[in-house]
Amino acid sequence: MTVVDTATKSSPAPQTEAAAETKTGKFVLTLSCAQRAGIVQAVTTFLFERGFNIEEHQQFDDGLRQTLHLRTAFSGATGYELQKLEDEFRPIAERFDMKFSVHDETKQRVLVMVSKFGHCLNDLIFRWRGGSLGGELALVVSNHETHRAMAEAAGLPFVHIPVTPETKADAERRLLELVDQYNIDLVVLARYMQVLSDDLCRSLEGRAINIHHSFLPGFKGARPYHQAYDRGVKLVGATAHYVTADLDEGPIIEQEVIRVDHSFGPGTLSTVGQDAEALALARAVRWHCEHRVLIDQASTIVFR
Repeated sequence: MTVVDTATKSSPAPQTEAAAETKTGKFVLTLSCAQRAGIVQAVTTFLFERGFNIEEHQQFDDGLRQTLHLRTAFSGATGYELQKLEDEFRPIAERFDMKFSVHDETKQRVLVMVSKFGHCLNDLIFRWRGGSLGGELALVVSNHETHRAMAEAAGLPFVHIPVTPETKADAERRLLELVDQYNIDLVVLARYMQVLSDDLCRSLEGRAINIHHSFLPGFKGARPYHQAYDRGVKLVGATAHYVTADLDEGPIIEQEVIRVDHSFGPGTLSTVGQDAEALALARAVRWHCEHRVLIDQASTIVFR
């Protein structure tokens, strides 16, 4: 992923001139800025003049915040790479004071963190192997050895990083080393049962997704499904959100709910809840990897 504002830019990996000439470009442009006349025209004219064809276009005009958010997928022109597109689009971005990102077809590399519950990891592996996850699983990290066999059976490296109060800082440093070593774009907390430090949350801002049962904050602490049963809940849910230093308060990407009734005991509620967790997390990961999620303050715009 290449994220650009009007003051910074990054350079993609170099390619040969011959490869650039024969490659048919497929890209995604996302942007956010204050509402103003002419923005969409400027974008579409920019693409038309360079021979691109718009394959998908979605936008959201937020009347309350007076902002515009846009995602456009386009293809067709040859000889274009990310840096060239960024350089040529930058004058438009500066004119409208945009924050924008340009992405090519390179899949996001995903690191999955897991503890003892393996249902979300199993679901992510299944979708990845079936080609429907949107990203490329690269590594599994866990504070337990429980799911080493699952990861290695899928051909994924498994790294065990034990965590205690005394070793937490070292464990988090090791995690960041792995993020760099494996060129990770997204960290997924697939029922990883450790609270990340504020420093780590800031380091992973906008590129770490967590899943939790939607009983929070109503049923905090241990045995949430037993608490839910005691209260006679009628809906079981799960929430996928970006990780922030405010525990379980990050921008929400997706939520899933399943209706239940008095006949559902704690064990059945837990099973249903795991289904909701796996589904909400998989959607959030796919939408993020397809560059469909734009963070706007404490919330998100999701172009499904």
